[in-house]
Parts: sequence; structure tokens; C-alpha cells
Amino acid sequence: MRSNTAVRATRRRSLRVAAAALAVAGSLALTACNDEDVTGQGDPSAASSESSSGGGSGSGGSEQGGGEDTSGNSSGGQGTNAGTGSNESGKTDKCRTDELEVTASDSTIDGDTEGSVAVTFKNGGGRDCAMSGFAGVDLQTSEGALSAKRSGQPADRIILADGKSVSFSISYPMNDSGGSGVRITGLVVTPPGETKSVTLDWPGAATLPVTDGSGSPVNVHPIGSAGQGD
Repeated sequence: MRSNTAVRATRRRSLRVAAAALAVAGSLALTACNDEDVTGQGDPSAASSESSSGGGSGSGGSEQGGGEDTSGNSSGGQGTNAGTGSNESGKTDKCRTDELEVTASDSTIDGDTEGSVAVTFKNGGGRDCAMSGFAGVDLQTSEGALSAKRSGQPADRIILADGKSVSFSISYPMNDSGGSGVRITGLVVTPPGETKSVTLDWPGAATLPVTDGSGSPVNVHPIGSAGQGD
């Protein structure tokens, strides 16, 4: 009897333990479901934060640095500006002979002891160009070519705008000797820094005095020495 009573008591304790375990498990399951319902809605503030920060969106839109802009032109640096004649380093290229209209005129003033010719370079190249120093000048004469010597200090580098002009002067002795002198037949001008020349009619006095040959009597003055104009 005592043995049977002990067995029944043990079974009742086992049933109470099992029931308690089931109750605990059910409570945990209910809690988990409730938590899932709440967290499943997400954090409204977190979603708002992600949207306002533009995470992954194309709200910025523009590319920086060397990308292309909406016109299709590269924004990653600038090349030569053909309108201004600037090269890649930003400096204006020199004036070329083929871009210049070269003319010469008599600029002698009555009473001067020397004759003077003004040579003008007009920029017709469609771009600005640079010029400085001296032009090359040779007179064609009955005795052969006569090179002019440089006189004075060269002016600073100038930028000759498209369509504008700059001049320099040539001075030479007047032939007051009463003799026939040396006949001038032409004028050859080479722009500064160039090797291609332009041949012009000589607009000055027809002759030069005969010299002893110790040096050229003709002087070329710096670019700008005869003014700068339209």
C-alpha cells in the first residue's frame, strides 16, 4: 500500500511540473508574437532619416570634377580658346606672318633731318596674338640688300587684338649730297620671331646717300615705336 501511494504521489508531481512547463512555454510564445507585431512596423524615425539623407538615391544628381555636364562638354579642364589665341598654358601665341596685313607709308615730317617710314602690322588672323622686340628689315637697293640695324630698347610684349594694328618706324639719312646716291627698289619686312618675310614697295625717298660702308645708315625701331591704332 505504501509503495502504491508513493508511486501515485510521484506521478502527481510529474504532472504538475509538466503543466508548469507548458504554461511557461505558452507565455514565452505569446511574448514573442507581441514583440514581432511591434517591431514589424519598423521605426518611422529611422525610415525618415534614411530618406532625408539620400541614401542610395540620385537626389544630388550632378557629377563633380571631370565629369560631363548637361551640355555634353567636359568640365575637367579647359583647352585652347581659339577666339583669344591662348594656348594650353594660357599664354597668347605669337603673331604669324600669314595672319598679318603688312603695309608701309612715308612718315617723314617736313624739317626732319632724317627720313622716316612707318610699317604697320594689322592682325587679321581671327585671334589675338602677341608681339615684341624688333622686326627684321632689309632694303633692296641698286647695290644689293641692305639690312637695317636695331636702335633703341625693345618694348614690352604686347597683345595685338584681332583687327587691331601696331606700327614701328624705320629711319634713314636723306640724300642731300647732290649725287645720284643708292637707289632703293623695295622693302622686305619680317615680323618678330618669324622667318617668313613680306616684300613691299618702298614709300620713302628714292635714294640713300653713298656711305663708306662702315655700317648701315638705316635704323629699325622697336614694335610700337610708331604707335598703335585701329
